[in-house]
Amino acid sequence: MQLDNLYQEVILDHYKNPQNKELASDNDAQVHHVNPSCGDEVTLGVKLDGEKIASINWDGVGCSISQASTSIMTDLLIGKTLTEASEISEKFLHLMQSKGSEEGDADALEDAVALAGVSKYPARIKCALLGWMAFKDASVQAHSAKEN
Repeated sequence: MQLDNLYQEVILDHYKNPQNKELASDNDAQVHHVNPSCGDEVTLGVKLDGEKIASINWDGVGCSISQASTSIMTDLLIGKTLTEASEISEKFLHLMQSKGSEEGDADALEDAVALAGVSKYPARIKCALLGWMAFKDASVQAHSAKEN
């Protein structure tokens, strides 16, 4: 039970003190995603420095899970290469699809493992993935823009 309380604290901390929650004007790409089942929204921007993620910034409204997950994701992925970010994102997606049977790779996911319990609740998985899917979309757009 102690670990569950710690995870709740991590989620609440990121919800109350979100990381990188201020949209920048110089993003290479910016996207807006909405979870139609609950109305949560996130607008997320990405700036690249070659293959490295220079910044991820965002703004959004919604439940503590969607907002904390986006905050955790930005903190985790900034400074990584697109390949590293993709690998981490896949591990998080796998964790969300585990239906509560996995704890997650703490070395790769860091604070994101606090969201492992969400995978037991199918209606909440989309909340946890909202920012991650927005990042995937924005990073593809940013990478394409840099190539052209």
